[in-house]
Amino acid sequence: MNARMIPVSAPAESAKTDTRFTVPGMRCAGCIAKIERELPKIDGIISARVNFSAKRVAIKHDAALAQEALSEALLKLGFESQPIEDNPLGIEDDERKQLMRALGVAGFGMMNIMLLSVSVWSGAGGATKDLFHWLSALIAMPVIAYSGKPFFASAWMALKYRRTNMDVPISIGVLLATGLSLFETVTGGENAYFESAVMLLFFLLSGRALDAVMRGRTRAGIGALLGRMGKSASVLAPDGSATRVKAADLEPGMLVLVAAGEAFAADGEIEHGCGAIDNALLTGESAPESVGIGSPVHAGAINLTAPLRVRLTHTADDTVIADIARLMDEAGQSRSAYVRIADRASRAYAPAVHTLSALAFAGWMIAGAGWHQSLVIAIAVLIITCPCAMGLAVPTAQVVASGALLRRGLLIKDGSALERLAEIDVAVFDKTGTLTLGEARPDIAGLDEQARSVALGLAQNSRHPLSLGLAKALREAGVQPAGVEQVSETGGEGLTGLWNGIEVALEKASSTSSELASRLRIGSAVQTLHFRDPMRIDCKEALAALSNQGVEASILSGDREAAVRAAAAQFGIEGRAAASPKEKLAALEALKREGKHPLMIGDGLNDGPALAAAHASIAPGTASDASQQAADAVFIGEKLMPVALAVRVARSTMRIVRQNFAFAIGYNVLAVPLALFGYVTPLIAAIAMSISSLVVVANSLRLSRSAR
Repeated sequence: MNARMIPVSAPAESAKTDTRFTVPGMRCAGCIAKIERELPKIDGIISARVNFSAKRVAIKHDAALAQEALSEALLKLGFESQPIEDNPLGIEDDERKQLMRALGVAGFGMMNIMLLSVSVWSGAGGATKDLFHWLSALIAMPVIAYSGKPFFASAWMALKYRRTNMDVPISIGVLLATGLSLFETVTGGENAYFESAVMLLFFLLSGRALDAVMRGRTRAGIGALLGRMGKSASVLAPDGSATRVKAADLEPGMLVLVAAGEAFAADGEIEHGCGAIDNALLTGESAPESVGIGSPVHAGAINLTAPLRVRLTHTADDTVIADIARLMDEAGQSRSAYVRIADRASRAYAPAVHTLSALAFAGWMIAGAGWHQSLVIAIAVLIITCPCAMGLAVPTAQVVASGALLRRGLLIKDGSALERLAEIDVAVFDKTGTLTLGEARPDIAGLDEQARSVALGLAQNSRHPLSLGLAKALREAGVQPAGVEQVSETGGEGLTGLWNGIEVALEKASSTSSELASRLRIGSAVQTLHFRDPMRIDCKEALAALSNQGVEASILSGDREAAVRAAAAQFGIEGRAAASPKEKLAALEALKREGKHPLMIGDGLNDGPALAAAHASIAPGTASDASQQAADAVFIGEKLMPVALAVRVARSTMRIVRQNFAFAIGYNVLAVPLALFGYVTPLIAAIAMSISSLVVVANSLRLSRSAR
C-alpha cells in the first residue's frame, strides 16, 4: 500500500517547483516570445509561461534554483521582475497610478500648447511668435520629461540589454521632434512642433492607461471572489472552549462552530447539527439547501438557521472557492490572444514609419539638401504619419458604442469586449437570476384573510429566503400578522407555533414541479403555497432577436432538472441542469474547440469560470460581485433585451472600426509620399494629422444612434 502511495518517480517530481513573477515591462508579442523562448535555455528552468494580461510569468524550474537566480535571468533579458508571494493575485496599483498621472499631465500640456500653436498658425509673427514658442517650450519640456518616462524607461531598459521593443521607436520620435522644436525656438525659426510631441504621448498613454485599468479590474474580480470566504472561524478545543482563528491559519481536521448567519471559512463536513445553508454563491440555486450530519459544506456558503459543527477537510488555497478563483484566473489568460486591433497594427506600423523617416533624412542628405532641411522633412514624415487617427480608430468607436449601450441599461467594462461580442454565434444562459429574476415570489391568491394573517405571523420570525419572500408579499398586500406565540424553527423543516391555542406551522413541502413549495397548516387544515422565480418579461423577444442575428441560444444551469427542463421547453431551446463550475467551464471550452464563439450570460459564483473562459460574457446587475467582475458587461434592470442589443451594437462598432482603419491607412498612403518628397511642412503635417483624427471621431459618433 505504501509503495503504491509513493511512486518511484516521486523524488524527481518533488525536485520541481513553480515560481510566478510580476513583469510590468512586457509591452508586446515580442516580449512574450523572448521570455518563453530564452528562459528554458537556462540550466534548471524547464518552461516559462507568460500571462500578458496580468503581466505575469510562471516559471517551472528545479527546486534548487533560487528565486534570485530567476529574477537575474529575467533581468538579463531586459525585464525587471518581482516574485509573487504575499500577494498571490499580483495586484499592482503603482503602474496604473503612474500612467494615469502621466496621462493627466500630457493632456494638460497638450491643451495649453495647442492654444499657443493656434495663435502661431493664425499668423502671429516676430516677437509674439518667438514668445509663444518659448512658452510652448517651457510647458512641453517638463511635460515630455514626466509623461514620457514610461516609454523612455522601457526603451532604455531594452537597449541596455541589447534588445528592442515598441517603446524604442516611440522614444526616438518624441525626442527627435522635441530636439528640433527646441532648436527652432532657440534660433528663432519659423516653426516648432512641441504640440505634436506632446499629442503623440497623450494618445499613446491613453491606450496604455486603459489597458492597465482593465488588467487591474480583472485581478480585482478574483479578489472579490476570494473575499466572499469567511475571514475567520471559531475552532473548538477538546474541552469545548472556542478560539477565533483566521481563515489562513485553519488546518484540515479542526472542528469549528459556525453560527447562524455566518459564512463558512473553509470546506468541511457537518459533524453535529442540521439546518439550511445559502449555497447560491457556488450553485446558482436560489432555494436554500438542507444539510445535516455528514453533509459537505464549502467556503463561501452561508449558514442560515441553526449552529453547525463542521470538521474541516480543505482549507485556504485547497477550498472549492479558491479552486474556482484559479479556474477564473487560468481561463482569463486566453484573453491575451485577443490583442486590440490598433495594437496589432502598431507593432508593424511604428517601426516601418521610423525607418521611412530615417530613409527620408538619408535620402535628402545624399541629394545635397543639408542637415537642417533633411531633418525638417524627416520630422514632417514622423508627424504626418503619427498614428493618432490609427490610435483613435478603436477607442473612439468603443467609447461612443459603450455610451449608447449604457443609456439602454448595459455597462461595457472593457472596450475590447465589443470586438469579441461582434463575433458571437452561440449564447449560453444560466437560468436562475439570468433568464429569471432570481426571486422567490409566492402565490398567495388562494389564501383567505385568516390564513394570510397566520402565515405572516409565522414567516416574520425567520430569515429563511422563502419566509422572507412570503413575508414581503403579504406585507405588500396589506396583511397584518396574527399573534402567533411560541414560534420555533427547525432547520430545513420549517416553523411551528400556537395561534389562539391552535397549532400552526409553515413547513417544507415536496414538489415534483419546477416550482418550490411550502405547506401552511392551521390545526388540521392544510394549504400549499407555491413559489415561483418569474422569467424576465422580454425573454422570448430577446432570444428571438439573438436568433435573427444568427446566434443560437441554450441553457447551462446548476439548477434542478425540473426547473431547467421547464424553462428550456418554454423557449424551445436546449437545456442542461445540475452543472458544476468545472462542467460549465468544460462545456464552454468544448464549444470553442468546435470553432464556436460562445457568449456566457450568468449571475452566480458557479458561473465565474465560464464567464472568464467564454469568448465574451455578460452578467445581470443582481449578480454576485465576483461574477460582475469576471464578466465583460453588466446589464441593469429586469429586461434581457440588452444582451441581444449588445451583440448588434458590437457588430456595428466593428464595421465603424474597419472604416476608421481604412481611412487612416488611406490617409497615410496619400500623405506619406507628399512628406517624403518635401511638399509638406511640419506645420501642414500637424494640421493634416489633426484633421485625420477629427474624421475618425466624426465617423465614430454615428454609433450613438446604433442602440436605438
